[in-house]
Amino acid sequence: MNLDTGKPFEDGEHILYVNGEYRGDSDIGKLMHDFSCTDADDMNFELMAERTRYLKENPEGVSEMCKIIEDMRKEERKEERIEIAKSMLFDGILSLEKIAEYARLPIDEVKKLRAGQIG
Repeated sequence: MNLDTGKPFEDGEHILYVNGEYRGDSDIGKLMHDFSCTDADDMNFELMAERTRYLKENPEGVSEMCKIIEDMRKEERKEERIEIAKSMLFDGILSLEKIAEYARLPIDEVKKLRAGQIG
């Protein structure tokens, strides 16, 4: 909801904005506290504390978290390579093959970028 106009965004999303600095006795205040905790023993909500302990203290959980972070880094690097390829396509100086080589993307992906099928 746009608070200025009072109208919904109508984008199909349900996003809640919360002041992350808020601390209070309400559930939201306690949740904001838990989000900033680094020690599970200091958390208010046991479910979140259990998950935090698993991801930070259990070797299996630590491994899972490392994989998630590595996957995020790979995705971020790929997005960066896509942006580079888009810039090269925009300049129109290089062949699709050279763009694919320099951006380290499959040629089919570069062709889709040129055709506007990818972001």
